[in-house]
Amino acid sequence: MLRYVSIRTRLILCLSLILVAAFLIITITHYNSSRKLLRDNLIYNTLPLTSDNIYSEIQKDLMSPVFVSSLMANDTFLKDWTMEGEEDVEKITKYLSEIKEKYGFFSTFMISKKTGRYYHYDGVLKTLSPEDEHDAWFYRFIETGQEYDLDVDSNQAAANSLTIFINHRLEDYDGNLIGVTGAGLNVNHINRLIRTYQQKYTRNIYFVSTDGMIQLHTDTDRIERDSIRSSPKLAKVAPFLLDRGNASSSHEVTYEGKTFLVTSRYVPEFKWYLLVEMDETVMLQRLQKSSLINFFVGLFVTFLVIGVNILTVNYFQDRLERMATTDKLTGVKNRRAFEHDFRRIAYTASRDGNPFSLVILDIDHFKSINDTAGHLFGDSVIKTVAEISGKSIRRHDVLARWGGDEFIILFRGDLQKGRAFCERLRRTIEETDFYFGSSVPLAKHLPVTITCGAAEHASGGSLEDLISKADQALYRAKSAGRNCTMCDEGDDGVVVT
Repeated sequence: MLRYVSIRTRLILCLSLILVAAFLIITITHYNSSRKLLRDNLIYNTLPLTSDNIYSEIQKDLMSPVFVSSLMANDTFLKDWTMEGEEDVEKITKYLSEIKEKYGFFSTFMISKKTGRYYHYDGVLKTLSPEDEHDAWFYRFIETGQEYDLDVDSNQAAANSLTIFINHRLEDYDGNLIGVTGAGLNVNHINRLIRTYQQKYTRNIYFVSTDGMIQLHTDTDRIERDSIRSSPKLAKVAPFLLDRGNASSSHEVTYEGKTFLVTSRYVPEFKWYLLVEMDETVMLQRLQKSSLINFFVGLFVTFLVIGVNILTVNYFQDRLERMATTDKLTGVKNRRAFEHDFRRIAYTASRDGNPFSLVILDIDHFKSINDTAGHLFGDSVIKTVAEISGKSIRRHDVLARWGGDEFIILFRGDLQKGRAFCERLRRTIEETDFYFGSSVPLAKHLPVTITCGAAEHASGGSLEDLISKADQALYRAKSAGRNCTMCDEGDDGVVVT
């Protein structure tokens, strides 16, 4: 099928395909490389850095009660009051209230090991009992022997609102346990901080204990209820997130058709893990948007280049075709183009039965004009004859320069019409002042006329036969004195001299 397509069209198609293919390959390669670079940067740089930043920012909010609870546990007043029998409740109440107001805590408390009384800033809340499930944390903390811990629990002194308790051992001067003291932070306050960080970093942020239980989360219903070890999303990577000691780790998780990147950072002060979770799709949307803009810009540039390529190829192809088919001096068709047009006209005439004629015209005594007036004037004569002839023929006739001072015309019509045409053209040229505006001296003005020979095409005849007949008629016209027209009629055929 390609053999019916022109060379120019093949070239344009080939260049267009190369440009489009190169554009697509570069675009896809760039997008994949950018995506990989972005993901690597997120996993190894951005997420760990985000967790470090979040840890640094939230540390001051959580470390303050840890520090104050440590001061309370080492306060001589608290030790002495407990060791002296806990007699004046108003003193401990005032002490806890002052600590609460000074540091802006949600709650402050002290629990006596000896009496089991739970003191807080409003007085005695209750007496703890091993049978009460709500008090199990106290006995569990004592058994661990830890200096302090963080516990998320409901605050019975504040309508069971969820609270982060910082529990610290209270010991006498000999190191014997005499109670537990500490402070409480409202979970909603910490959650507001977490929401701020989530909006700031476009990440999902929460804390889990070493066993995977969620300790802090913006969804309070998940606190102390859900574990990442049983989470459909994180169960597979939970061991890698939690069982690495103090080492941070990052992992990729696919869940419900989305890809999530999760990093964990151990917070030794709280003995919790800070988890930072990000939906990769959110980050890739920016890359996709940027890539889409680049794609359309690149596509526009590609088609612009293709358009320029088409215009350039067509322009130079047209110039080459004109150079190959046009006479440089006169601008009319040359032999090659004329032969092509003859085949087309002969085929049409044979099919439709319409006659056409061929005319050969020659500028009389052109060599004398050239020698007398100069070659520049001679060229001007040739161009003027071509111009007059071009204006005289009809749109569907063909004019070509046959060589030197000879022109050839394919005339749609029989020989009688061809003869009439030749006579009109001959008289027009005879009446034209070729010397008007020229610098040729009057003494060198020679008349400019033409001699024509015409022949009618015979069905099935070749171009060579037709030219031979017209050439013979031209020869007879020249022999008859020039400036006349003769036709191939089988007689002398002299029309007018």
